[in-house]
This record gives sequence, structure tokens and C-alpha cells, in this order.
Amino acid sequence: MKYLFAAAMLASAVVGFSEAASAAEGCGRGFYRGPYGNCRPMRGAVVVRPGPVYVAPPVVVVPRARACPYGFRWYAGRCRPF
Repeated sequence: MKYLFAAAMLASAVVGFSEAASAAEGCGRGFYRGPYGNCRPMRGAVVVRPGPVYVAPPVVVVPRARACPYGFRWYAGRCRPF
């Protein structure tokens, strides 16, 4: 009985989510159904004005000098003896 209940809940969830996909009512993006069933545009033209552009100064990254003492060499990220 619990498997039948789980299957019914799953089926109702699938049907519920499939209705959300048809939220545009078949008119497409930017349109809606009017009072007589015609597709009407939601608003006039939407103009998006670009914001100001900020330019940051360039950042220069200089690698640290790898200086190992005498008898050592740089290997695997650290100074190691020969």
C-alpha cells in the first residue's frame, strides 16, 4: 500500500511540475493571454542602459626569488640538500 501511495505522490508531483513549464500559456516569452485569448505583449520596449565602466590599474605580480643556500637545490617547492 505504501508503494502505491508513493507512486501516486510521484505522479502528482510530475504533473504539478509539468504545468509550471507552460506558464507562458503558449504565447512565448514576453507575451500573455488577453481577455479574449489573444497573445498580447507584456509591455513596450525594454531598454537596458549599460552601467559605467570602471578600469582598475594593472597589477604586477613578481615571483619571489628562490635562493637556496650552498649545498641545497630547489626541488618540489622547497630547498632540499643534494
